[in-house]
Amino acid sequence: MPSRTVTSEQSTNSADFPWQFARSRRFSLGVPRHFTVSPDGRRVLFVRTLSGTDPVGRLWQYEDGTERLLADPALLVGAGPNAVPEEERLLRERARERTVGVVSYATDEAARLVAFALSGALWAVRTDGGTPFSVPAAGPVIDPRPSPDGRYIAYVSRRCFHVVDLAGADRQLARAEGPEISYGLAEYVAAESMHRLRGYWWAPDSRRVLVARVDTGRVERRYVSDPADPTKPPQAIRYPAAGTPNAEVTLQLLSLEGERVEVEWDRKAYEYVVAAGWDAHGPFITVQSRDQRVVRTLAVDPETGATEVLHERTDPAWVEIIGGTPARTASGALVLHEDEGDTRYLTVGGRRVTPEGMQLCAVLGVEDERVLFTASEDPLETHVWCHEPGRGNRRLSREPGRYTGVARGGTVVLAGETLRGDEAGVLRGDETAGDPPYQALTSLAEEPSVTPRPVHLTLGERELRGALYLPSWHEEGTGKLPVLLDPYGGPGIQLVGRARGWFTYVSQWFAEQGFAVLVVDGRGTPNRGPAWEKTIHGDQLTPALEDQVDALRAAAARYADLDLTRVAIRGWSFGGFLAAAAVLHRPEIFHAAVAGAPPTDQRMYDTHWKERFLGDPEEQPENYVRSSLAGHGHLLSRPLLLVHGLADDNVAAAHTLRFSAELLAAGKPHSVLPLPGATHLPADDAVNAQLLHFQRDFLLKALEERADQG
Repeated sequence: MPSRTVTSEQSTNSADFPWQFARSRRFSLGVPRHFTVSPDGRRVLFVRTLSGTDPVGRLWQYEDGTERLLADPALLVGAGPNAVPEEERLLRERARERTVGVVSYATDEAARLVAFALSGALWAVRTDGGTPFSVPAAGPVIDPRPSPDGRYIAYVSRRCFHVVDLAGADRQLARAEGPEISYGLAEYVAAESMHRLRGYWWAPDSRRVLVARVDTGRVERRYVSDPADPTKPPQAIRYPAAGTPNAEVTLQLLSLEGERVEVEWDRKAYEYVVAAGWDAHGPFITVQSRDQRVVRTLAVDPETGATEVLHERTDPAWVEIIGGTPARTASGALVLHEDEGDTRYLTVGGRRVTPEGMQLCAVLGVEDERVLFTASEDPLETHVWCHEPGRGNRRLSREPGRYTGVARGGTVVLAGETLRGDEAGVLRGDETAGDPPYQALTSLAEEPSVTPRPVHLTLGERELRGALYLPSWHEEGTGKLPVLLDPYGGPGIQLVGRARGWFTYVSQWFAEQGFAVLVVDGRGTPNRGPAWEKTIHGDQLTPALEDQVDALRAAAARYADLDLTRVAIRGWSFGGFLAAAAVLHRPEIFHAAVAGAPPTDQRMYDTHWKERFLGDPEEQPENYVRSSLAGHGHLLSRPLLLVHGLADDNVAAAHTLRFSAELLAAGKPHSVLPLPGATHLPADDAVNAQLLHFQRDFLLKALEERADQG
């Protein structure tokens, strides 16, 4: 490696970063999030911890330029650190929640009553003054939500659905008929792969509720144990692997008087419930076929449960699920998306309202005839827009970044990753961020000890978007740098953008350790259009790996200091799969890899996510073979470190353990780092800090040994 001169400040900052990264939970603590705007636009509710290292969420209200603490778990009598109910723990795992305390909340229509759960106890607070108060409940409370009129709070307890008034009179509207039945909760694939985290929806008149009933009796059972504690019994979970039965999901309309109406649709043809809601026009649902090529939006008759098709979409690959759709305006116009060629359009009432080339990302909300949405005109940025008849589309976020938001009563809250890090602010009326500036909500997040210095690149014939991170101490032309590819590279996530996220800090930290770090978003990643996303249909490996290789070669042709004789790759989840595949299939390019939580056998992953891209494993087994690491272990000829949490219920530890056994049987040396008690997102601060050190040391040693050999 080239000699270097590192200042004492750079050395201290670089050394401290892994611990700072871990204790700040990826710099997420202290950042305002989970926003609700009152109907008049005057008040904004949000959750924030007290500092960049405090993991306890508190409920806040912003009004007239002032922030006020509404609920602090540390000050609530009886809200001690009791055990979190298992259903709540699973919900937090699906949401990748990193905090405790108030982690989520819900309000009535006026945003005057707020309900939240603390360690299974039901709490509420009024936003016009007073202190939080406990509400008697039948048992451990999951997902409490006030009725629109603020008279009741619905919740789930022990898989049963309840409604309680504020005086404590509790009604059990639906009782779980057996241990495999639940009411009001989202099933695994809905929460993990459809991003539908809720299982019930209030009627606007507060007299009825649309409730999901989930029967997991047919679903494959898995057991997650803790080998570090052999006295602890294993946990049984229902996990629908590709090609196996899903949970049976039905919907019921429940009245406060105890009446029950079944929602009717062709469940055999459309077994997935993608979305649901209840607005002024009545209840509605979106259902999807098992092969995901047909999606129907259905209006539900609240009296009979009969359904009527409002809209149908088909696609020869799969119909993409777009957050916030369907929705309806005050006039009843359907808010949906439409894919054609290289563009994903926003449609309102069947009419395209976004131009060609602008990629719809999500619908954030509808108020009257206005639609708030996110879209990308440039893959490196995601902005918040408002569509309004007669005014067209207005972009509300101005500075570079990746934004989301919420709007009501003429007020918009913008939040996201900017060039300065995570930020949130309030816009009034027709203001746009930056003209004049919005009123910022206070962020108490830690300032990272490394400063990302990405060079944004457009690489190769496919114009791949990449970011190159070089050491701050490196001067061009003074010596060759080993290269580290640091991708995710799969569906649903972009890492390259004009914004600072936690991953940009990690990439820069690895650069400070002596690497030239290259991050590339290849085919299959979002916001480049439907055709780009669906290039991977039937093959999740070949295009993704080709794009990393092509980008590496193009970057090296532009920057002579990149040493292609020493190239490593690291990643987690899909990125871990991609890293391991790189050293298996392209050892002439990649010389060492760290693969964290890699899905090595695609047939072991869940139905909705994996069948979307690879089809039915019984009908198209070749797609699973070409897209899996399993069966290709004999190809390994480079150093490979496999890292996996033993409590991972998303990508089971069996992926790594079985693949390691295959490598051993083939006589292929490799390393395995098991993480006892860790899930897909390890929570232990010491583990997360040391993981960065461990990966760095493994890769540097592997590349140094290669340099010594030739």
